[in-house]
Parts: sequence; structure tokens; C-alpha cells
Amino acid sequence: MSTLLIDVPTDEAKKAAAFWSAALGVPANPVPGEEQFTSLPGILTGLTVGVQAVDDQARYHLDLETDDVDAETARLLALGAVELNRWLDCRILRVPGGHIVCVIPLHSDPEIFAANAKTWE
Repeated sequence: MSTLLIDVPTDEAKKAAAFWSAALGVPANPVPGEEQFTSLPGILTGLTVGVQAVDDQARYHLDLETDDVDAETARLLALGAVELNRWLDCRILRVPGGHIVCVIPLHSDPEIFAANAKTWE
């Protein structure tokens, strides 16, 4: 798991980012070139937490980072997930229980990824 995103309706994103920044005692940093994201860094080493503006209902979702998006998506589909959509190189899945999980390509620091990665046989 690489990222916990707090999804909020687009028109409430700035207010939500300010709230979470103050509530958690961390800065709210807009992500350059990805205006829908506001990073909330420094909560846990190796875990990205942020606010994402969405055209949907408020919810939380997890990003699962991998060095093989196709293989990890196939593994999760075999476990019962359903692919809903794709965005850039990411796969958006609904998992049993109804939650959203995104399978995303490697983007974190390689040392942190290597230290936290699970290898599936």
C-alpha cells in the first residue's frame, strides 16, 4: 500500500485539504501538474496521504503501488475485484466489500518501495 486518498467532491476539495492539514498537523501541498491532488506529507514514512478532488461522492480509497500493474491487477481480479476503469497507467478496481482500490505503477522512492514491497509467487 502506497497511498491513502481522501476523495472529496471537487467543489469541497480546498476546504477539505485545509481541514485535514490542520487536523493532522501537516502541510497541504498542491501537486504541480495534477491539480486534483493535494499532498499531506509527513504522516507515516513511506505512506502518501492526500486529498483528491473527484466528480463523485466522498470516500477513502487506497492505492496499491507495483512494479507490474498488469500482474497485480490480474492477481486482485482473481481474488474477486472487478475492474471499473483506467486512468493513465492506473487501474481502478472495486474490491469485495465495495471499496475502491487503484493499482498504480511504481512512483515512490525505490529504497522505500523495496523495503515495503511484497513478492507474490
